[in-house]
Amino acid sequence: MKLMIVIPLLAAIVALRLTRANLFTWIVGVWAAFYVAVKWGFTVPIPSSVIGIYMGVASIALFTYVTSDRGRLKAFLSPLVRLMTEKKYTALLVLIVLLVPTLVAGSVYRSMSAAVEGPFFSRTVHPAPPGEITVHDKKFDMTQLQNPYRGLETSSPEDFKIHLQNGRRVYYQNCFFCHGDNMAANGMYVHALNPIPTNFTDNGTIAMLQESFLFWRISKGGPGLPEEGGPWDTAMPAWEKFLTEEEMWDVILFLYDFTGYRPRARDEMEHEK
Repeated sequence: MKLMIVIPLLAAIVALRLTRANLFTWIVGVWAAFYVAVKWGFTVPIPSSVIGIYMGVASIALFTYVTSDRGRLKAFLSPLVRLMTEKKYTALLVLIVLLVPTLVAGSVYRSMSAAVEGPFFSRTVHPAPPGEITVHDKKFDMTQLQNPYRGLETSSPEDFKIHLQNGRRVYYQNCFFCHGDNMAANGMYVHALNPIPTNFTDNGTIAMLQESFLFWRISKGGPGLPEEGGPWDTAMPAWEKFLTEEEMWDVILFLYDFTGYRPRARDEMEHEK
């Protein structure tokens, strides 16, 4: 998380508590702080659809808190009642009534009139991997790296099946939200991502790649894209922070098994050179 954003938010909430702000100010302040934290408080961008879900849950929770007690509800509505009934707030009420629809109309106009522009530089879909990467404090030579569990496919099918099952678990616990149930880049959050996730069912994707390439992209995520791979606004995190080395290799096995493709062989690439 971005501490330069989170720390001031926490300080603001503490200040509201210490100054004993009224319930309306407190609820609005907490809601706004939560929104700012979710929208800008994370290093990896959060998809707008996910932000909508989180804010919906937060709004329901705050609404339940306010309405669960009659005295609390009265305290929350008191500033609003005063705003609408006391003459000294008439000018402020008129300003709000005029300002809110104006802001909404302005937002709609900007979104509808925005010019469609191409990226300011070309983007490489499959950027070249570095010569060496470090995952979990362990260095890997990308020119020699191979999936350590691929050989089990022929030497020990039962053990290979266990790795496939583990890869399936990893995928449906972490990846299908964006890549989709059928790996066709049609997950529930796909519309909020730029670029969209890889469609693994396309024969121009993982069938053209070595497993070492996928290990690099999975472990480093969006933040690990080189400059030629940008611009990106993907929510894919650096999975090395959440998954073990074995889990990342296992999910790669599952990707190929599910789609029916075979990873590109190293000797095939050397032959093309």
